[in-house]
Amino acid sequence: MDDLRIAPLVGIVGCLAVLLALGAPYLLLEDAGGVGLYYGSGAVNPLLAGLFAMITLIALAAGREGRSDPAMAAGVALVLGVAITAIAVAWALTVRVDVVAIDTAHRWVVAGASVLAPAGSAWFARALGLL
Repeated sequence: MDDLRIAPLVGIVGCLAVLLALGAPYLLLEDAGGVGLYYGSGAVNPLLAGLFAMITLIALAAGREGRSDPAMAAGVALVLGVAITAIAVAWALTVRVDVVAIDTAHRWVVAGASVLAPAGSAWFARALGLL
């Protein structure tokens, strides 16, 4: 198994899962204005995790393809991946689910998906011999 190809791919899939989970309420709910209240009602706005997921996705893809230094890409992705998970979990623990009519499991889907980004990044760093 080629850990240097599969590990960043796991992180990339995790970042895409976070972005899809964060974007789902905009597509599924009729009142898209209420989604802003929903995301803003927690301790931290989870859209910040979405921004970090986009940056992490680019870093992992560049490191995987050799367009950037793989060690630098793995380090950046690991730090941002941990930040993604911390933001998602902090938001999931403090969000008001009564603001908008959405399944209460959505917050845990976002938090669960966020774990894949640092896991893939840590695996990539370990495959490179950094950890």
